[in-house]
Amino acid sequence: MRALTRGGRACTAAVLTAAVASLVGAAGLVAGGSGAARAAGGAVVLGEGELDFTPRLVDGKPQLQIDDRSGGTTVTREPSTVVLHAVQESLQTTLSPVANALGTTDLDTWQLNGWEAADIFAPEPGWKGTEAGGDTEVTLAGFDGPGDFGMATYTREMDSSDIPAEAHLGSTEAAPRSFTLTGGQERMLPTWLFTAEGVYRLTFTVTIGGATDTETLAVVVGDDVDPADVLPGDGSTPTSSAPPTSQPPTPPAAHVIGEGHVDMAARPVDGDLEFQFKEGTETKYEWYEPGKVVLHVRPAARRKIPEEYEFLGTVGDEVWWLPLQQKAGLLWPGWNTQEYAKDEVGGRISFRLDSVQGPGNVAMFHTNAMAIPVVSLNSGDGLPDAHTISPGTHSHFNWAFTAEGVYRTTFTVSATLADGTKVSDTETFAWVVGDDVDPGTVTPGTGDEPTATPTTTPSATPSATPTPSASASVSPTAPDSASPSASDSVNSSGGQGGSGASGGDSGGSNAPSGTLASTGAQVAVLAAVAAAAVLAGGGAVFLVRRRSATP
Repeated sequence: MRALTRGGRACTAAVLTAAVASLVGAAGLVAGGSGAARAAGGAVVLGEGELDFTPRLVDGKPQLQIDDRSGGTTVTREPSTVVLHAVQESLQTTLSPVANALGTTDLDTWQLNGWEAADIFAPEPGWKGTEAGGDTEVTLAGFDGPGDFGMATYTREMDSSDIPAEAHLGSTEAAPRSFTLTGGQERMLPTWLFTAEGVYRLTFTVTIGGATDTETLAVVVGDDVDPADVLPGDGSTPTSSAPPTSQPPTPPAAHVIGEGHVDMAARPVDGDLEFQFKEGTETKYEWYEPGKVVLHVRPAARRKIPEEYEFLGTVGDEVWWLPLQQKAGLLWPGWNTQEYAKDEVGGRISFRLDSVQGPGNVAMFHTNAMAIPVVSLNSGDGLPDAHTISPGTHSHFNWAFTAEGVYRTTFTVSATLADGTKVSDTETFAWVVGDDVDPGTVTPGTGDEPTATPTTTPSATPSATPTPSASASVSPTAPDSASPSASDSVNSSGGQGGSGASGGDSGGSNAPSGTLASTGAQVAVLAAVAAAAVLAGGGAVFLVRRRSATP
């Protein structure tokens, strides 16, 4: 174990300029539990739920223990037998009061009890002082990790006042090394902050009436390391090497996309319209047939359903949510009609969701200026639903899935060309939500597993209007604003629509009137949820074809 330093980690010049000093002398660093009973091994991974670090007197001697209530009942655990997991979904914006108090980065950090805590499934670690029989001095006596650690109390009132956040502990030079946990403190719930992914070792010393106990807690931050592979306490991540195989692994049947930018695009091909996926950045991308792709919604997308989003289910229940803004490690699906110039299409291009098969419902939506969700697509209240976009447009929305498993979504993309020709393409593609199923084993397109029960049954006649929430009123004829122009030419090195400093679009999205602007990513949503283009019978549609959804 090393003292409270950052080692060779590079720091942002504008944020971290001073070298980190040693917290205590070498003689003062203790890195272990209180006895042989606390040897590393047999760890319990705590990845969500309520728990308290509780100093108490046991046989007249102080002990720091964990009261774990994550399973519904209280279980007392030793910190040296636990691995705390700051899950990937705890990555969030660092608010200025917390960053200033701890003297650390104001970039995104992994936070437990952070400002998004009510919406995610993550550990909720507190400190409880009522079991010690008096005040307890809590000291960060040792630290090891790939980034900085800090612990501070923050309230929303601090955003609009000069009151700073209260820093309790931290590994930076500016952060305190100890705080007093009062004997009457029922539960203190500070924000725990980590600036980098990896394995941390936090050594706490508690002092009650002059007597001490020292414990080392292992914390795994993010998803780069499997917490099940990490030894608790003062142990280390075991080195593992997979034995060589005599044969190379069988390649998956599909191209799996689990993170980064992918657009669902309408593309002109030989005078017709084709629905294709465009994966990559502004300067480097590839085209794929939807029937040869599996989209993976990773476990880090799991969060709680917030209030006002009851169309997804019960508030507080789990949902797998892909946000409108790009988030590291998650899929960022968008819409793209930039392959069509505005004068090539009469009106708008329709993306109609015809059917969904899978274990739950699928919804796509954004939030308007009144913080009311506006729903464009929702298999939970009946299909088909249609989302229409002007040519020359690139945009992103929120997506949500209500259960883990394999989904099959069938979309019909259609438009009327400037000469009056109606063109259309229908494709089925697969999503894998969560980690119950390995996406590499899933057959793309319509699939080959037993037919799943559709979450909705499409009606014989497509609906002419999308299905926004009842509380949102949207005009189907509202014009786009600030629509981007289509690329003059498209090749393998351009035309994606942009990836800004935060991974967002650079002028490639429509900015809707009265919607909330996204931060960092420079992404905006469409002006309105428009009426679906109804392609109905009797020779009304020409050049319409359904391409095979299987590879």
